[in-house]
Parts: sequence; C-alpha cells; structure tokens
Amino acid sequence: MNPYIHQKPANHFKRYDGNPILSPDRWPYACNSTFNPGVIEHNGETLMLVRVEDMRGFSHLTRARSKDGKTNWVVDDEPALVPDPGLDEEQFGVEDPRIVWLEERQEYAVTYVSFSQDGPVVSLAMTKDFQNFRRCGPLLPPEDKDASLFPRLINGHYVLIHRPIIRGEAHIWISFSPDLTFWGKHKILIPARQGWWDCHRVGLGPPPVETPEGWLIIYHGVRYTASGSLYRVGIAMLDLEEPWKILRRCDEWVFGPHRPYERVGDVPGVTFPTGVTVDKQTNELRVYYGAADTTTCLATADLDDIVELAMNCPDSGYV
Repeated sequence: MNPYIHQKPANHFKRYDGNPILSPDRWPYACNSTFNPGVIEHNGETLMLVRVEDMRGFSHLTRARSKDGKTNWVVDDEPALVPDPGLDEEQFGVEDPRIVWLEERQEYAVTYVSFSQDGPVVSLAMTKDFQNFRRCGPLLPPEDKDASLFPRLINGHYVLIHRPIIRGEAHIWISFSPDLTFWGKHKILIPARQGWWDCHRVGLGPPPVETPEGWLIIYHGVRYTASGSLYRVGIAMLDLEEPWKILRRCDEWVFGPHRPYERVGDVPGVTFPTGVTVDKQTNELRVYYGAADTTTCLATADLDDIVELAMNCPDSGYV
C-alpha cells in the first residue's frame, strides 16, 4: 500500500454551530480574551473555570455555567480565582486549569499554571463548591505546564500528567505521588515526534477519560511554520492500571484550526483543548477548547467512535 495515499479522513469531531460559546464581547466585565477552560459536571450543570486575560496581560479564572453545556452560559460578575500577590509563583497570573473530581477525597482538584519570575509552574487548588479554594502550592519545579491529575487513585497513587521543558525538549511526562505533595517515578509518556505534525512540542489537553479499553488521552501538538505555530489535536490510549504504557497513538491529528475564529485572534492557528465531559445518556463526548487564544469553543463526537479510532491506531511501541 502506498503510504502517501489515504482515504479522506472521517470528521469524527464536529464543531458546535454556536461557536464561539464564550467570547470577550459577551463578558460581564472588560477583558482581552476568554479561553482554555477547565470543565466539570457539578450540581447538574456544566461548570467552567475560564481563563480570562485582562487588559494588562495577566490571567485569572472565572466561573461560567450552563444547564446543557452548550447554550445560555451564566458568567459570574467577579473572578473565582485570582493571583495571590503574596505567593511568588502567582506574580504574573494563573491560567489553563484542568479539573477532576477525586472520589477518595470527596473534593475537586484544580491543576493550573501559575506564573512566577522563574517561569510557569504547575499549581494545585482543592475545592468543594468552586467558590472557596484551598491552595496547595506548586507541585513540581518550573518550567512546567499542561497538567492534570487522573480522576482516581491508581495502585494507591495519585498520577499526574504534565509537560516540563527539559534540555529545551517539550514532551508529555507522567509522575506519581502517595500524597499530592511528594512526586517521583517521573517518566516521558508521549514524546514529540521529529518531523511530524507534533514535532516541536506536545502537551496534555483535558484530563484523561476512563473507558473500558483504557485511558483516552486528548493532547495538542505543535509544529512551527513560516507563518507561526500550528496547534492541532491528537489522541492516544493508555493502559488502565499501568498508565505509563501507551497502548495506541494515532499518527494523524484528529482536529485542527480551520474556521475563522480558530485562525484569527491573539495567536492564530490554535485549537487548544482543556476540558471534556461525557453525556451519559447520549454518549456524546464534548471537548472544550481555546480558539486562537481568544475565545472558548466546543467540538463534539461519539465517545465509542473516538475510542474505536484510537484502538485502530498503530501500536505505539512505547512502554
């Protein structure tokens, strides 16, 4: 078979017709951009912590809620989590949250990026109601981004996916902790692939989604071009009980910037997924993403279709 000849790919992900679902012009107070939300189902609603960049260039997090996860978003008049001037790591803002419910602790874990003078670092906050947050501080040294906990303990450990910059390389790593404080067993999980669409850097998208076949990982990959960086979306599948093992990783991206709202904005050519929910009645996978670092958008797919797509990808060869 000629490796350069392929059938036209199926459109597994469909953009929501109402995109962008959140934008600065619909915000209750002045801001530059509203993007890269953490997302969770809470009290019968879809709840977001949206990254809001103010007119100084600093970011904070604000709540937005919707009954159906698509329409009639109610945005709070004030931020939910703002940078604490008393914390060195939050001097230049907080951004890009990922949210999971930790059953063992009966509270939500919010991993987010906080910006210190030494660079971006992954921080953790815990909450039960998204109004009161208990900061737990940085988890790992800078430079680090794109982090989420797994939504349950695995073999008695908390598991974190994150993206440090080491020797100038930007791969996705996995780390383990008995207590959310001390982290070890660090290992490269998903490396950037030289020459591919995800050659220059990769980073986790939403938190891992547990399926019978494994942990579904949605990630972004970056390729530098003559006109700037392109942020596209790929998928992989991890072993359920040994999540450092990649079962499958798709060769091709599954979603990328095509619409005007993805190509025109503060950072053109960006589709940056950070939140995910699954409708248990319809099996609809809802992926929330930042478009061009300016607005929040939604893409949907059938979860079974995406799992099948992932499991039909080549054996990763990584263990």
